[in-house]
Amino acid sequence: MSFAKDFFADYNCLTSAEGLLYAGMDNVLVTYDMFFRELPDSGGFAVMSGLHQLINKLSDISFCEEELENLKNLGFSEKLIEYLRSFKFTCDVYAMPEGTPVFPNEPIVKVQGPAIQAQLIETLLLNTINHETLIATKANRVVRAASGRKVFESGARRAHGFDAAIDGARAAFVGGVNATTLYPASKKYNIPLVTMMGHGWVQLFDNELDAFKTYLEEHGEDGALLVDTYDTLDSGVKNAIEAFNAVLVPKGLRPAGIIIDSGDMTYLSKRARRLLDEAGFPDCDIYASNSLDETLIKDMLNQGAKIDGFIVGEKLLTSASSPVLDGVYKLCETEKDGVKTPAIMVSNNVNKITTPCSKRVWRLFDMDSGKAIADVLTLDNENISEEKSYSLFDPDFTWKRKTVDNFVAREMLVKIFDKGECVYRTPSLEDVRNYCNEQVSALWEEVARFENPHKYYVDFSGKLWGVKQALIEKITRCSESEEQ
Repeated sequence: MSFAKDFFADYNCLTSAEGLLYAGMDNVLVTYDMFFRELPDSGGFAVMSGLHQLINKLSDISFCEEELENLKNLGFSEKLIEYLRSFKFTCDVYAMPEGTPVFPNEPIVKVQGPAIQAQLIETLLLNTINHETLIATKANRVVRAASGRKVFESGARRAHGFDAAIDGARAAFVGGVNATTLYPASKKYNIPLVTMMGHGWVQLFDNELDAFKTYLEEHGEDGALLVDTYDTLDSGVKNAIEAFNAVLVPKGLRPAGIIIDSGDMTYLSKRARRLLDEAGFPDCDIYASNSLDETLIKDMLNQGAKIDGFIVGEKLLTSASSPVLDGVYKLCETEKDGVKTPAIMVSNNVNKITTPCSKRVWRLFDMDSGKAIADVLTLDNENISEEKSYSLFDPDFTWKRKTVDNFVAREMLVKIFDKGECVYRTPSLEDVRNYCNEQVSALWEEVARFENPHKYYVDFSGKLWGVKQALIEKITRCSESEEQ
């Protein structure tokens, strides 16, 4: 893996690495948490994605001589060059499995190892997990809005680059879409493919009917006809019916469907459904496309649209309504000469105050309903016993308390790398998609709703809360003393 092609880092990651070497701090051990502060689209949860790509990127980091020479020409020292020449990734990495619903201010990736290595992978980690989690989250919203109808991803033409299109298609499948139109994504990740007719195909023929017949001769019962090139009802649907009768019916085949890409799709789908049913094609699906997102899909279905599936493009693959996941990567503990020291960042913006210490993340599930109750962050040496009641309290509003019984506590961070060696067996993409559906189903409907979702609580153990408060008070006292 060469630096230019595959190793992905901000310049400051390299300058920090060089500084750590000169300060003699390259052997200091650290723990970093990746977490995010705000949910996309003001939703109730996000969907973890990108772990597969992250594993591949971390598994084979190395620096070729050409790129080492380039770094030398940029002014980096021989000491750093020699370090990178023999670089071997040796960190421990823990992460939430792909498809897991995740929430603000809890670690979704934890990195433990030499400080210099943890610095070097920061940009790579954030770029991968932020992007894929954002798209998986948006896809899951679209799929849930479709209420069991098919959803096809088709956003490559307006995606933010090749990698964003290919990896975004994978993330969309994790979130629950049925298939993609992008061939390279299907080839790379074995995602089901779906074909779509284009308006240009229809325009190339002397008339719409010939275009439809030719397409059906080639694609048979797999071909869905785009019926809005000229006039959806007076031309498109009528010509589609004639083409079905001329090409498919004599062969004993049934039509795959029609696609409506413009106009009032609620009204048009109702009229098209009636025409298709009257013509003897009640099994012909109606698909809608045209800059759709979860809001438009819900509105159409609430208005009684007769739509069997949705082709969703750029608003999914760019998460247009909420295009950034604000994932950050923060130091929470150091270890030098066997002594561990919690680390915290205290800011005038209270939302940016970090949570110290290496932590475990637990999810409590009610044994009767199977629903998730809350997540709890604890110190590494703490366990949550299912044999007795557990008291939850809000770390921001500590008077809010709840005692839970009859629950299952599941640890959520899974070990991915052990001293740089991958120890995680990556599940199939289909299994990840199914797991996502199961885990989202384990959330209360109030948490999963689109508008004003109920807050899902991420609580602290008493010990973790105590460490954080003590550090804040210590830093505050020091600041006050300096001011005086």
